[in-house]
Amino acid sequence: MYTALIILGIIVLIVVVLILIAPRNYDVERSIVINRPVSEVFNYLRYIKNQDHWSPWKKRDPNMVQSFEGTDGVVGFISRWEGNKHVGTGEQEILRINENREIISQLRFLKPWKSTSDAFLRVEEVTEGTRVTWGFYGKHKPPMNVMMMFFNMDKAVGKDFDEGLSDLKNILEQQ
Repeated sequence: MYTALIILGIIVLIVVVLILIAPRNYDVERSIVINRPVSEVFNYLRYIKNQDHWSPWKKRDPNMVQSFEGTDGVVGFISRWEGNKHVGTGEQEILRINENREIISQLRFLKPWKSTSDAFLRVEEVTEGTRVTWGFYGKHKPPMNVMMMFFNMDKAVGKDFDEGLSDLKNILEQQ
């Protein structure tokens, strides 16, 4: 009995230490240069419904159920989705638009687990056209932060961002 309590105590101590040392913040971003003017790229990006054409998640579930609230392309617009196990369930709301610079939105995931992240699409004029940077960031609450010690968010989501940005580039450069 005494040995079992010691083992249980050690396990609890290890879990507490892991919760304290595990990273809580995460951020992922990727960029690509598109051979189009900033205003043209920004005007396409501001509409969340356009993400259906280049989002890697739409490809993973072309039958996802979507609904919308408000006017696309303006602050307050909300896009909701219910998808398969690859895309889950959630919503995206436009929080801020800085014309020809950035679109800030909030991602609220409901399934397969609840979490909230802040997302952004930034554009910047460069010699070759427009650099688009797509990213998101947030915090993992304990004990989820411990699980993230064994999951590389940047590697997992980063490849999706690369895929989506490549598709975005193809779409905009073919117009």
